[in-house]
Order: sequence, then C-alpha cells, then structure tokens
Amino acid sequence: MYDIGIIGGGPAALSAAVSARQRNKSVCIFGRSLDSSLLFAAEKVDNYLGLPDLSGEELLNQFYAHARKQGVEFVESRIKQIMPMGEYFVINADNNFVQAKTLILATGINKSRGIAGETEYLGKGVSYCATCDGMLYRGKNVVVVGENAEGEAEANFLADVCARVTYLPLYQPVMYLKENIHLKEGKPQAVLGENGRVSALEVGGEAIPCDGIFFAKNSTAPESLLFGLETDGKNIVVDRAMKTNLPGVFAAGDCTGAPYQIAKAVGEGLVAALSAAAYLDEGNRK
Repeated sequence: MYDIGIIGGGPAALSAAVSARQRNKSVCIFGRSLDSSLLFAAEKVDNYLGLPDLSGEELLNQFYAHARKQGVEFVESRIKQIMPMGEYFVINADNNFVQAKTLILATGINKSRGIAGETEYLGKGVSYCATCDGMLYRGKNVVVVGENAEGEAEANFLADVCARVTYLPLYQPVMYLKENIHLKEGKPQAVLGENGRVSALEVGGEAIPCDGIFFAKNSTAPESLLFGLETDGKNIVVDRAMKTNLPGVFAAGDCTGAPYQIAKAVGEGLVAALSAAAYLDEGNRK
C-alpha cells in the first residue's frame, strides 16, 4: 500500500510526487504517457522561472527525471474508478487494483463530455467499470457505451453475466464482440431513470430499456472516478491547502481551475503533497 497515490502525469503530479518523497512518503503516479500531456506539445516555454527556452517535452522530461531520481514509482494506465474503503482507497488502474492511504488528483483539464442524467445516476445504474460493478447486474439488461475498443472487453465480460448486453460503439471499426451481444448504432443523448434508478438510455430519440449503463471513456471526469467529490463546473473544489471535500483527498493543477500555468500547477502540487503528508503524520491513516 502506498502512502500517496497521485492521479495524473503533468507538472502538478510530478511536483507533488517529488515533494511527497522529500517527506519520506511512498508515492506512485498513475497516469498516461508523458506525451499525452498538453505541455508535451509546446514548442517553447518562456514563462517558467529559471528554465527559459525549453520545449514542453524537454521540461517534462526534466520533471520526470527528477521524480524518478527521488524514487517515485509510475504506473502507466487509465484510471477507471477509485473506491474509498474507510482507511484507504482502492485505485482501479486498467483492472489492476492498487491501495493508497491518500490521494492527490492532478488530472489536468477535464475534457470528458457527459450526457444528461449521467452524473445524476452515477452509482444508481451508471458505472465506468464492468469489473467492479458487473456482478451487480447478473441476470439483468445493460448497455455499454464505448468511446474506444476497450469497451468491447467490458461488453464481452458482461455478456457472461447479464441477461442482455447492448453495445453502442462511438468509434469504428468494432473488432470483436461475442455473438450474444446486440450491436446498436447512434449517439447516446440521455440517461433516463425511474424511482431513483436507471431505466433506459436514450439514443436517437429511442429509449433502450436497461437496468444499468456502463461507459468506457477516453477520459473520465474526476467526480465520476470518485463518488461524492465536490466540483464547480469542471473544476475540483479545493481550499488553500488543496483539500477537497473528501477526507484524505487533495487536488492540484489545471483540474482546480485557472490560471492554466505551469508555475501554478507546480506550486499547487507542492502544497497538496505537504497537506497529504501532514494528514498522514497526524494519524488520520494507520
């Protein structure tokens, strides 16, 4: 179990990791490759103090090398879900489950686009992880919405559990689906519900009855990863110590809002790490 799990791979995440290691905390960064960062594509960065005329790629590589030298561990993966377990958190990293005592969310600008009703019915029929929640729908009807081919694996898993699985791909081509999966074309418009639970998915004006809807997304909004996280629009709400509304959860960088600058992200990463370390040292986690 890690002391601190950091979700993201940009300047805020790397700054937090280095600062946490300086407080002798075990740290693992969960995120995509460095070239997935918006900073990576910057031709020249002139506004980061003391390091002028570097490209975004060069700057990120320096940050990354520093973190590596400090003993930070890295897991390149997409995070599907984070589950609070009382005294710790379980991070689902591409269906590998890792435990951490605290979390720092440094997920960058939220580019995920939800549909009407999606957030409202999260945990009430809407899920982002078939491995986590699939068994809750044994013998029931579900829809899987796939933004990428990883959705096919989710649908194939559910096909062995559920009475009926309908697959709605938002990409082409579809590679492999089990024969008992029903393929549906179109774009999802809204999650519909009755009595506080999902009842259907609206696609092209048609309501597809179902008990659950699984979304396989290219990126997932932080509040969808971690149920109950307070947000303001697409920004995670934090105080000056980078604390969120959830105990043991901190956030830093672009995910907390403007200005979207490297210096701001690095500073917030430092503060989040110090706050997480203090939280651990105060005995909130054993």
